[in-house]
Amino acid sequence: MSISELTREKDRRLGEILRGMGRVLVAFSGGVDSTFVLKRAQQELGDQVLAVTAASETFPSREFDAAVELAQQFGVAMHNTEVKELENANFVANNPDRCYHCKTGLYSHLQQLAKDLGYPYILDGSNVDDLGDYRPGLQAKNEQGVRSTLQEAGLTKAEIRELSKELGLQTWDKPSFACLSSRIPYGTKIEKWKIDQLDEGEFFLSQLGLYQVRVRHHDKIARIEVMPDEIHKVIEHREAIYDKFSKLGFNYVTLDLQGYRTGSMNEVLSKETKEKVKEASL
Repeated sequence: MSISELTREKDRRLGEILRGMGRVLVAFSGGVDSTFVLKRAQQELGDQVLAVTAASETFPSREFDAAVELAQQFGVAMHNTEVKELENANFVANNPDRCYHCKTGLYSHLQQLAKDLGYPYILDGSNVDDLGDYRPGLQAKNEQGVRSTLQEAGLTKAEIRELSKELGLQTWDKPSFACLSSRIPYGTKIEKWKIDQLDEGEFFLSQLGLYQVRVRHHDKIARIEVMPDEIHKVIEHREAIYDKFSKLGFNYVTLDLQGYRTGSMNEVLSKETKEKVKEASL
C-alpha cells in the first residue's frame, strides 16, 4: 500500500520541526511511536540525539531490555535511568488522575537530566490519536514543557506505522502497550504483586500467539481482552489459560466479548471528568 501525499507532507513537517530544535532528548520506551521519533530525530540531527529509557516497577523488564537493544542497534547515544512510581502515594492511590502524577514524576526527572546533560528539548511519542482518549498525563507533559513532535506534525498511529514500515523499523507492527497500572480499576491500590500478576498473565497470552492483549485486574477476577478476530484462540486455549491464571491467584478468568480497546478502564468515568482533563491538557 502506497503512502499518501498527505502523510508524506506530515513527515516532511516532522523533519522541519526536528531540525529547528537542533539537539533533543527522546523519552524512549521502544514502542511504535517513540521508536519512530528516535529514528527520525537521528536522521535529521545525527549525533545530537539522546535516547533515555526509564526502568520502573510498572514497565516489564523485557520491554526495557528490548528498548535498550534497539537504541544500540540505531547507534544513538543512550542513557538508562530509573523511576520509582510505587514510592509516590498519589500514584499508588490510583485515582483517575493517576497518570498525571506518574508523568509529572517522570518528566520532572527528565527535565533535570536534560538540563544536566545540555539538551534543550525533551520529546515524547504522543500522536494525534492520543488526544481523543482520557489521558491526564498530557497535562503533566504540557506543564513540564515536553514536546510531542508527532502531534505537532499531525501524525496518526496508522500513519506512523506506515512510515515505520517504510523505514524498516521492526516496531512498525508492534502491539500497543501501556503502563501495567492501567489494568487496575480506579480507586484500587496499585501494588507490586498485582503488577506481577498482570505482567506474567499478559506474557503468557502473548506466547500463545495472541497479538494484542490486555488483562484487566478485578481483584480475584481476570478480564481478558483480545482483538475480536482472535477470540477463538482464547477459547481454543481456555484450559491452559485457566490453569495458568488460577496459579497466578485468580479465582475467575473471564473473556471480554467486546474485545480489546484502549482505555477500557476509563469507561466508568463520567463525561464531566474526561472533559475537565481534556481541557487542562490543551
